[in-house]
Amino acid sequence: MSILDCAAFGWRLGNEAGPTDVRRLDDRMMPVAGGDGMTMAAATKHKHLTLVSPEAQGDISETLWRRLRWEAEEACAKSPMLAPLFLDSIINQPSFESAMFHRIAARLKNDVISQPLILQAFHRASSHEPAIAQGLQADITAVYDRDPACERLIEPFLYFKGFHAIQAHRLTHWLWENGERDFALYLQSRSSEVFQTDIHPAARIGKGILLDHATGLVVGETAVIEDDVSLLQGVTLGGTGKEAGDRHPKVRKGVMIGAGAKILGNIEIGACARIAAGSVVLNPVAPRTTVAGVPAKAVKVAPSCDTSRSADEILSEMSYAAFDYTI
Repeated sequence: MSILDCAAFGWRLGNEAGPTDVRRLDDRMMPVAGGDGMTMAAATKHKHLTLVSPEAQGDISETLWRRLRWEAEEACAKSPMLAPLFLDSIINQPSFESAMFHRIAARLKNDVISQPLILQAFHRASSHEPAIAQGLQADITAVYDRDPACERLIEPFLYFKGFHAIQAHRLTHWLWENGERDFALYLQSRSSEVFQTDIHPAARIGKGILLDHATGLVVGETAVIEDDVSLLQGVTLGGTGKEAGDRHPKVRKGVMIGAGAKILGNIEIGACARIAAGSVVLNPVAPRTTVAGVPAKAVKVAPSCDTSRSADEILSEMSYAAFDYTI
């Protein structure tokens, strides 16, 4: 099935802002919009996503939207049996944010709460809180940048439950903060059922979050996750069971938390710290420090905060540090 054949399903093939051509950049196929010269390029050998224009930084949402629609067109041509998914979720949607809200609502809907009702809540929340759309844009870029398994934006957009779980939390958090607590708790419960994560609606989460694999993540009510944090499956940000009130971890910017790590209590994980897989952290962790073990102990202190590496590179380094500690 060609791209033109996909038009028979009823979607608009043209790009209203101008013609789209495709250019090979850094061995990856990237779209280049003809209307305003906006490009999206993989700027380094590590596949980091850079949103640029020839003269100045452009509109990120529009740039992501161009790229996503281009990928959907290509995917539709290659996998015509999934055409309804591409059409309904992306190609027939009016904008990047609307498409994302539609996709999350489609996954969360059930007999109790309809897709239009969830969509209405998303649009209501985003109109009052611009950080929801900003977080969405930063999160999908973070997944593309830091997850070596992610080759296209369409992959987290349509399929990655960790990315979806974070976007669902952005809605439940807004509902919680604005007094709609039963709605927030119901959607959180539904999100937990669908995405296998348990994030309390009151938890505060920044932007640029990578939640890889996602299954088994637990984030407590008073937890804080700042910008540019990466978490793998099975992570717990929990309490010790001996505290009340503010009782959960505070994870600062740029932290990486390995699979199965448990961080317990109202403790601070300093900026750019690394928590090795399977560690149990009961005490604060200084910035740029790698900890490993049960209970976790410091095994390395980095000279600087390097956020340019992929998750695989960081995890490989952490595994060696943890292995040395065990020996």
